[in-house]
Amino acid sequence: MKPFVFLKLTVGCIVVALSALMSSQVHAHGGLSMAEDMCKLTVGPYTMHFSGYQPENTQQKQFCEDIPATGQTIVVLDYIEQELRALPAEVRIIKDTGTEDNLEANTVFRLPAKVYPNGSIDFAYTFDKPGKFVGIVTVGDKQEHISKFPFSVGEPKFWSKFLNIYMIPVLALVIVLGIVFFMRDRKPSQIAAS
Repeated sequence: MKPFVFLKLTVGCIVVALSALMSSQVHAHGGLSMAEDMCKLTVGPYTMHFSGYQPENTQQKQFCEDIPATGQTIVVLDYIEQELRALPAEVRIIKDTGTEDNLEANTVFRLPAKVYPNGSIDFAYTFDKPGKFVGIVTVGDKQEHISKFPFSVGEPKFWSKFLNIYMIPVLALVIVLGIVFFMRDRKPSQIAAS
């Protein structure tokens, strides 16, 4: 293989890899996942639709995983299965310390176990400081079904910060290099004919 052809293939692979890195993807976050444009929380054999809002910051925009900023946050959990309406459910938010040894001391919000016959749990909590937290939803008479999902508040992800700052210059450089390498091999008669 000619060295120049190998270089073309390398540049092409870099362009494809950068495109894949810059595409927006939804990553499962503990018990939360994005399916069919809905945030679903899996709690044992059951699922709930998860919606989060920050009226002061994002108005009507809904979020599914990390909370974009500090401030008042409204969370709504809608039951998908009818069976959940007869079971008690508890919601807890704890500081993510890496351990759950001292659950009560790390709890920042707790909605005690209760039956929600209307099929919807909603609550508001004001996050005063950015940080990492874990949401815990427990369902069942003996609290046998538990879902834990880590999330951050007001902390932009490293990759999103990196891509927002460097994406345009890096992409422009890759495109220019790609054009230079792909056009370099062509003869002047080929360029004029195309």
